[in-house]
Amino acid sequence: MLTDVYIELHVPDFKKAIEFYSRLGFKLLWRTEDYLVMRRKRSVLNFYGGSQKVYSHSYFGRFKKTTRCGYGVEMIIPVDRVEGFYNSVKKFAKIVQPLQLKKWGRRDFRIVDPFGFYLRITERYEWAGKLDARQKELINDYKMKLKEGDLKAKKI
Repeated sequence: MLTDVYIELHVPDFKKAIEFYSRLGFKLLWRTEDYLVMRRKRSVLNFYGGSQKVYSHSYFGRFKKTTRCGYGVEMIIPVDRVEGFYNSVKKFAKIVQPLQLKKWGRRDFRIVDPFGFYLRITERYEWAGKLDARQKELINDYKMKLKEGDLKAKKI
C-alpha cells in the first residue's frame, strides 16, 4: 500500500502492541526482531524496538524511560460504525473521552494505548475532499472571528 506518511511508534514490548492493536482491528503484516508493521484497512502503523533496545535508540535514548510516549501527539483512526466500535473497545481500552458528537459534526472518542499513545477513534469521512455544509459553516465562523480580532487590534 502506497502512502506518503508513515507513523513509527517506539515501544518496548511488541507482544503488548500486537495484542492491543489487534483488538482494534489491525492485522500483523510482518515483523523482525526489532520492527513490526500492522494494518487496518488503509491505516498502517509501524513499531520499532520491541525490547529494551528502544531505550538505547540514538535519539530517543536521550529521554528518561519514564517519559510519556506520544506527548503532544494525537493519532486519528477512522472506523465504520463508530458506536459499535466504541462498545467493543471500552471493554479493554482506557477511555479518556467517551463517544460524543463534536462541534464539527462528527462523532469520536479518545483512548490511550498501553504505552501512553493518545488515539482518537472517529467515524470515517472524507477529510480532504469537498467540505460539507457543517464544515463550511465552522470555517466561515472562524473567518468572522479572525476579522473581528483584526478590527479590535486596529482600534488599539
